[in-house]
Amino acid sequence: MTIRLLIVDDDPLVRAGLTLMLGGADDIDIVGEGTDGRDVPELVARLAPDVVLMDIRMPHVDGLTATERLRTRPEAPEVIVLTTFHADEQVVRALRAGAAGFVLKDTPPAEIVTAVRRVASGDPVLSPAVTRQLMSHVAERPEQSRSATAAGRIAELAQREREVAVAVGQGRSNAEIAAALYMSVPTVKTHVSRILAKLGLNNRVQIALLVHDAGLLDDGQE
Repeated sequence: MTIRLLIVDDDPLVRAGLTLMLGGADDIDIVGEGTDGRDVPELVARLAPDVVLMDIRMPHVDGLTATERLRTRPEAPEVIVLTTFHADEQVVRALRAGAAGFVLKDTPPAEIVTAVRRVASGDPVLSPAVTRQLMSHVAERPEQSRSATAAGRIAELAQREREVAVAVGQGRSNAEIAAALYMSVPTVKTHVSRILAKLGLNNRVQIALLVHDAGLLDDGQE
């Protein structure tokens, strides 16, 4: 399958570099470029990309706002946000909005190609280790209304699903969850899929953020 990729960045040198490194992959077709988040709706409607590689800082409509708007659309493409930071509030906001992950602008070319492929196949571009790092950067308690809302959503899950959700929030891999909860890896994957469907989430990073907001990581298990 050829992956249709849209690149959105206000820096022409960055766009040129990304086009050069990604255009050499046989299974990636760069269908277009955008210079600002305000270009995204029209470009997505016209070009139908599978993945959008989106810069965070742009002059008119930033990548976070563009991601939030894009992910509310039916059959929206996956989004990978580009950043110069390892983890900050903006990255967390992007993940809450439904971005499939983030890559640093100085990431080696081969890893960016791999990230695009993974996201296109439905896997977030965040390892369990990075998930743990993100959780540590959201150490402050969520505001009460968000915490209550998150707790209510988690309450919709069955007990076993809730246990899996908490384990995801702790940054554990599927294999680690399977070992800790005495189940097979395919069963863990099934539970994760059910959690995503029940809660209307896009990926396991959003599960982790929701578990954090619900206060289920406050017992020191992070």
